Amino acid sequence: MRTRLRSKLPLLFVVCAVLLAIPAVAAFADNVQNDVVAGGNDTFTEGGSTTVNYRIAANNGDGQTGCNAVDGSAATVTINAPAGVTATPGSRSFTSCGTDKSVVFSSSTPGDYAITVSVSDSGTGTYNTTPAKFTLHVLAAPPPTDTTPPVITPSVVGTLGENGWYTSNVTVSWLVEDGESDVSSSSGCDSTTISSDTAGTTLTCEATSAGGTSSNSVTIMRDATKPTISGSASPAANANGWNNENVTVSYSCSDATSGMASCGPNQTLSNEGAGQSSTGTAVDKAGNSDTATVSGINIDKTEPTVALVGGPADGGSYDFGSVPNAPTCTASDALSGLDGTCSVSGYSSAVGSHTVTATATDKAGNDATVTRSYSVAAYKLSGFYQPIDMNDTVNTVKNGSAVPVKFELFQSISGTELQSTSAISSILAKQVSCTAFNGDPTDEIETLATGGTSLRYDATAGQFIYNWQTPKGTSQVGKCYTLTMTAADSSTLVAEFKLK
Repeated sequence: MRTRLRSKLPLLFVVCAVLLAIPAVAAFADNVQNDVVAGGNDTFTEGGSTTVNYRIAANNGDGQTGCNAVDGSAATVTINAPAGVTATPGSRSFTSCGTDKSVVFSSSTPGDYAITVSVSDSGTGTYNTTPAKFTLHVLAAPPPTDTTPPVITPSVVGTLGENGWYTSNVTVSWLVEDGESDVSSSSGCDSTTISSDTAGTTLTCEATSAGGTSSNSVTIMRDATKPTISGSASPAANANGWNNENVTVSYSCSDATSGMASCGPNQTLSNEGAGQSSTGTAVDKAGNSDTATVSGINIDKTEPTVALVGGPADGGSYDFGSVPNAPTCTASDALSGLDGTCSVSGYSSAVGSHTVTATATDKAGNDATVTRSYSVAAYKLSGFYQPIDMNDTVNTVKNGSAVPVKFELFQSISGTELQSTSAISSILAKQVSCTAFNGDPTDEIETLATGGTSLRYDATAGQFIYNWQTPKGTSQVGKCYTLTMTAADSSTLVAEFKLK
């Protein structure tokens, strides 16, 4: 007996030691617990939810006396929910023990789900999560006795335009029917009137019966507002309100809701006439329309008539001093009328070729012109006669002497000799640099004049005579001059002189 008892004692000691060691950790750790009641808050029907409260219960001896969560580092309990189950929130933070914090479990999938937790705490102490384990039971919902949801039919009343748009107020009502069970609830199924323009307002009626939930929607597009249209003419009329070319009327349209379907069309007016107009039409995609008229368009493309009266003949040639007086003009315009009177330009009695022009402008800006071209011949000059030499010859003469200046003037076309001193504009002497005469031959004035210096026509000699009194004084010795006779037609005779 003693021998057998001794042989069993070591084994019994080992077994007892193991049994005591196993719960030691759990016994001294803080416990994570919940309030799950079997057959109670661990069970709900699919689509539903249940609430489970979690708490931490303190135990001493796990390295920290009292509650591990109150040492300044919170204990975070994370809910380990499998797929098909949602825990809200997914974790709870504890800073004390014995305090309940709720978690809502929901699921739409029937089944049994093992729910566990894990704890994180950066402080001292350990946690036993075994008490928090439980099995969540999600029961399948019983099949409904009504297997079909309500039937929803919309009724739309309004004036339907184009492209699905309504052009008046629109009233939408709903017919909700279920022949198998009562409609238990509905939303958005009241009659609604849409009285403002909209690019798309969607109305939805939703109803529920024992057979389920159904919905139906209609989208209403309402545009009861006319589009806008404006027209403009190009080019713009002038200050008199007239155009002298084709006028294009362009239309601009806009619509704030349904948008434009058509605009115009643009129109080009090409016929002459006063008070013309163009009308364009704007149509939006809902079928609303409006018009705009651009009026008061005046077009005159025809030049006025204009004529020259009197004056030089076209292609005529005239001696200087024998040119007819300037012509006048007449003008008229049958449509827009003259803008002012006609005018004459370009007339001249001076030597040369000339074109006289009569111009008239109508109120549309059309110009008309008539021209005549003619020429005026210069005098034919003869002289200076002896004792003055011409042809770039320098005439030398004693300073203070009077030099007889002799010359003749003739009309070029008629050949008539001019005898009036009015045919001469001036006879002027001008001092010049003698270098201007370098290379020119010289010839002395052999005959000097006596008497007055006034210009005169000598009928006996048949020539004009002018006695040029040269400058006198010793300071004039070696000075050079040009003597220029300028006729009334601007023709000139020039002689060169050097005083000695």
